[in-house]
Amino acid sequence: MPLPAIRPTIALFFIAISALSIRAEAGIHHHKKKVSKAAASAPIPGPSYALRTDAMQAADEIAQLRHLDATWVRQTLAQAHYIPAIAKAVTPPAAGVAKNWQVYRSRFVEPQRIRAGVAFWQANRDTLLRAQAQTGVPVEIILGIIGVETIYGQQMGNYRVLDALATLAFDFPASHPRATERSAYFKSELAQFLSLMSLSGTDPASQRGSYAGAMGMPQFMPSSWSRYAVDFDGDGKIDLYSSPADAIGSVANYFKAYGWQAGLPTHYPVSFDPSRLDLPALMAPDILPTFTVASFQAAGAVLEGDALQTPSKLALIELQNGDAPPSYLAGTNNFYVITRYNWSSYYALAVIELGQAVMQAVGQHPPITP
Repeated sequence: MPLPAIRPTIALFFIAISALSIRAEAGIHHHKKKVSKAAASAPIPGPSYALRTDAMQAADEIAQLRHLDATWVRQTLAQAHYIPAIAKAVTPPAAGVAKNWQVYRSRFVEPQRIRAGVAFWQANRDTLLRAQAQTGVPVEIILGIIGVETIYGQQMGNYRVLDALATLAFDFPASHPRATERSAYFKSELAQFLSLMSLSGTDPASQRGSYAGAMGMPQFMPSSWSRYAVDFDGDGKIDLYSSPADAIGSVANYFKAYGWQAGLPTHYPVSFDPSRLDLPALMAPDILPTFTVASFQAAGAVLEGDALQTPSKLALIELQNGDAPPSYLAGTNNFYVITRYNWSSYYALAVIELGQAVMQAVGQHPPITP
């Protein structure tokens, strides 16, 4: 993947988060959050990549591709460690484990996140409304993303980004059905991360994030920093760790770039006409909106009200409920856009419903939409 154009503010951003790392080591919490013992404990590292031939070969390739100093890249990757917990986290569940939407939903649409979301809204109301006005992305969607990702900045990850990206680049679990593709993706993200670190003069080993190498309140991957992150508070730097404004503006910019359509609902209720239902045909495109209203209904889906007039293509979204019958909804293009953040219909609906729950808790009935 070619290196995207990098704005000058990116360098300032990484200088800022480097300073934050120093503050964290001194015991100063970024958002005055209470850190649990589990979140504060460092993951147990495995072997170093210093003696791995494939890692050092990749270092030389990254240096050549990104025009970086080869010695610096080698020395940096030599500091990376394989993290067993990361490999375990991306290993597919055992065959036969049923998905359950209600269980999944309960992890995110719950009192702690809703309370944190209300506080985030109260502290950042004007910024959220400004982001909505400029991009068309509703306040509740921005709130849902930041809440699902990090509980509004309370849990931004305690893995070294360098370790996470190296582990997934060089030791992605072979049992995963897309292991080759995912390994290549993380090698690209590792290269992007090293480019950004070199540009800003920041120590790559100082940066912390998720087990997948995502960073900040909105958990952007390195490639997303250069493409979608924005200086939304106008202070001359991008800081997604401690600037809620930058996080808000960057999430909104991300969705706008992926084609968010202002005013379009994310989904509609759907039922079925058993006499003409062709469920395999409806499920074939997965979450990609493919059907017109007419073709959707011709395959046995039943829509009502505003859904009959939607200009968007539709997808049948199935949500399994364990041993209970699955739930279904008609997803629009905006539902699909949310899945560009995380390729999961369960994730997208959790984002939607958490955002709605927060807005309901602050007295917005219905939530504010453009």
